Amino acid sequence: MKFYLNPFLKAGFFCLFLGLQVPSVLAQDHGSLTEIDTTTARKLLSTFRKYEYIGIGGYIQPQFQWIQTKGARNFNGGDFQPNASNRYMMRRGRIRFDYARYDKFNNPKLYFIFQFDGTERGIFIRDFWGRIYENKFNSFYLTTGMFARPFGFEVGYGSPDRESPERGRMSQILMRVERDFGFMGTFEPRNKTGFLKYIKFDAGVFNGQGVNAVADFDNHKDVISRLSLKHYKLAPKLIVSGSISGFFGGMEQFTNKIYRINGTAKQFTVDSSASNLGKIAPRNYYGADIQVRIPNRRGETEFRAEYIRGTQTAVQSTTETPAVIPMENSKPIPLYIRNFDGAYFYFLQQLGSKKHQIVLKYDWYDPNKKVKNSQIGTGFTAADIRFNTFGFGYLTYLNENVRLMLWYEMPKNEKTNLKDYTEDLKDNNFTCRVQYRF
Repeated sequence: MKFYLNPFLKAGFFCLFLGLQVPSVLAQDHGSLTEIDTTTARKLLSTFRKYEYIGIGGYIQPQFQWIQTKGARNFNGGDFQPNASNRYMMRRGRIRFDYARYDKFNNPKLYFIFQFDGTERGIFIRDFWGRIYENKFNSFYLTTGMFARPFGFEVGYGSPDRESPERGRMSQILMRVERDFGFMGTFEPRNKTGFLKYIKFDAGVFNGQGVNAVADFDNHKDVISRLSLKHYKLAPKLIVSGSISGFFGGMEQFTNKIYRINGTAKQFTVDSSASNLGKIAPRNYYGADIQVRIPNRRGETEFRAEYIRGTQTAVQSTTETPAVIPMENSKPIPLYIRNFDGAYFYFLQQLGSKKHQIVLKYDWYDPNKKVKNSQIGTGFTAADIRFNTFGFGYLTYLNENVRLMLWYEMPKNEKTNLKDYTEDLKDNNFTCRVQYRF
């Protein structure tokens, strides 16, 4: 968000800018601070206004939630406490600082962002990254730091804009918190001519464990890429966008025991070869997404879809990417390699104006495609169970800064031979959220 700072903030930033400029002024004029006269100060302030901007923005999301069963697991803000089936909570509280620097031709040179998240659970960093632009071809830039992985649509779709409370189960498990440390090169022509203006290509190298990790625990890095088509108008009332993505990663095997599914026996079998130690267990994902927008006279209709499949390495009890070396009793525990797939579908319809909107969403995540239903028993865990989730909601924008969301969600799990999962869990849930944004 670009805006003019109030006089006090402007004066503060100007003093900071002036302080940075004083050494160079003194070096040139061999004078003292008192010799920087009003004319010099006015020139410095003019430069500050012309070539830089600072933006401050943020939002908070207080909400009330209810779920069918006390202590139920929940992907709309975290599991409930053992004796609670309703709660008030601050889902997110973000503050973001943007800084941009331009050259004399108004071309971007530098851009960086700091973003923090503060709730009753603590304060965490969410975005700490910088970006350098090249201005000869006006087509490339390099991003380094901690930022969202360039994979698919949902992972990079911001929380304040998303029309459902959270990302789908698959996105949350495979790419928890969505961000990682690394660097990324981007091809995105900034000249407003030709078909290339609709094309964007990202390719990056990342640690792999995400921002929940204290540090990278192996030498292997993940390579992620995404080729996007941006808002292309096929017809006067038909706008499409979409992308294809690839994630090529893995993690070092700190134990020789690796479990894979035997397709015939429908059981995990162990490979205990000594040569497994030190090899890279695969984490490879492939995805495609599409968004179709149909502008109406008083609003808009939109369809979204995304499908992802691949191979995930984790442990027996979860398919979530490990943030640390998986250990038990100070010893590395075996890794489990599973084939997965999942998808989501949205239907969004504005009701007579952009202030009112209904949303329908269906998604599934199958963490282990080679077994299903009653085949899931001894030797398996809840991490192997497929979930299908249907949700629907109503959004209203009370004004340009406040949004109310009412959302009801119905997860449905496979009926298996595992204890507690022989029937569908009672975990339907309701969320009422107010979002304040500036």
